[in-house]
Amino acid sequence: MSEPLYVVCPHCDGVNRVPSDRLEYGPTCGACHSPLFEGHPVELSGRSLHRHIRRNSIPMMVDFWAPWCGPCRMMAPAYEQVAQKLEPHVRVAKLNTEDHQAAAQPFRIRGIPTVILFRNGREVARQAGAMDARGLFGWVQQNL
Repeated sequence: MSEPLYVVCPHCDGVNRVPSDRLEYGPTCGACHSPLFEGHPVELSGRSLHRHIRRNSIPMMVDFWAPWCGPCRMMAPAYEQVAQKLEPHVRVAKLNTEDHQAAAQPFRIRGIPTVILFRNGREVARQAGAMDARGLFGWVQQNL
């Protein structure tokens, strides 16, 4: 049997144990029965951000963005594409810094968009500024 991974549900924030060799088979949440991965960035709230960072065994990439930010809107389709490629091996998420300013504050975001890559609850890489899909994917591969 493969090593179990902990994956936070994007719908109910429940923590699920998933064997690593079963990630590719569309695991669902034990609590709400929703899919754990849908190939789209997960919209996080201030409360769920910290739970996802701390409790996910898989690496997690978070886009700190705002709706009024032109470069953020330009990068959104590329970020969506990257989510389809990286999940289920990397959780891809977004945090609206306009709606959740207090949650973004501890990360000292100086400009948006800022993408931060977390592994085992710790920041491993940070990139400020918009990137295309190829740049995002390469950046994640390089830092993992």
